[in-house]
Amino acid sequence: MITLYGIKNCDTVKKARKWLEKNGVDYRFHDFRVDGMEDVPLQAWLDKFGWQEVLNRRSTSWRELSDAQKNEMDNTLALDLASATPTLIKRPVTTTSKITLFGFKEATFEQLQS
Repeated sequence: MITLYGIKNCDTVKKARKWLEKNGVDYRFHDFRVDGMEDVPLQAWLDKFGWQEVLNRRSTSWRELSDAQKNEMDNTLALDLASATPTLIKRPVTTTSKITLFGFKEATFEQLQS
């Protein structure tokens, strides 16, 4: 089963959802704001990929962090901040039993059909 994590009004999430639907790929959508962060495997993502891959350093939420927070960023701080402010997470996050993808690129999403 594919799970797509994100925020419903995010343009990149909208593109990913449209691609999945157009290509007939079944998925479950988990909205960080509506469904909460309790069931989001954020710790596992940070452990496997590191905060540099999980956090969106181009986001408004990142820019709003203090210089001290940015300079001291590690997986522990990323977990605390992203749990409280999920807009820090690169979106969408797409997971299957075999792969985890951050962001949306059509060519990468084709892996989901195999």
